[in-house]
Amino acid sequence: MLRRSAAPPAALDLLAQAQHGLDEAAAMETANERFAAAHLAALRTAAAVLAVRGRPESSERRRRAIRSAWEVLPEAAPELLDWSVLFASGARKRARAEAGIQGAATWREADDLVRDTGLFLRLVERMLVSQPALPQPLAASDDEPPPRPAPEAPAPQTTSATRSATRIRPPRAQQDHRRPRAG
Repeated sequence: MLRRSAAPPAALDLLAQAQHGLDEAAAMETANERFAAAHLAALRTAAAVLAVRGRPESSERRRRAIRSAWEVLPEAAPELLDWSVLFASGARKRARAEAGIQGAATWREADDLVRDTGLFLRLVERMLVSQPALPQPLAASDDEPPPRPAPEAPAPQTTSATRSATRIRPPRAQQDHRRPRAG
């Protein structure tokens, strides 16, 4: 099946930067560096969503307020609320790690964040980039009758229960029995 891009070039560039940052994070030699690089990759991924779905604030007061991407993301993509909460909870830790504060992030936290950011990036790529192109119609022969249109299904009723069921959730923390890294 052919794929087409529904995302503007700026969003595609942000996704590419996020992937590059995630690759760099996996190669970092300290937990602080790995954590900070993975969090930045997640931030670039969120920025790609906002580049596609974000809307300017309607009121002057809200335009002046500085808000984090994690605060704005659920407004533009409600299905990513849980991811936004997950990454927002690591923002202070990232700042501490970037400041070079010893032990700001553990290897376990850094590895978990690399894994979670990779999942988030793949999810956003599927949301924004890989939308199936419409299939090309087959050339009808004169001997065959044209296909009948499919009957229309009634539109589903949207309730708060169905809205929360369609939210895309990050994975729960799992027990990790790997040995800690030396260093």
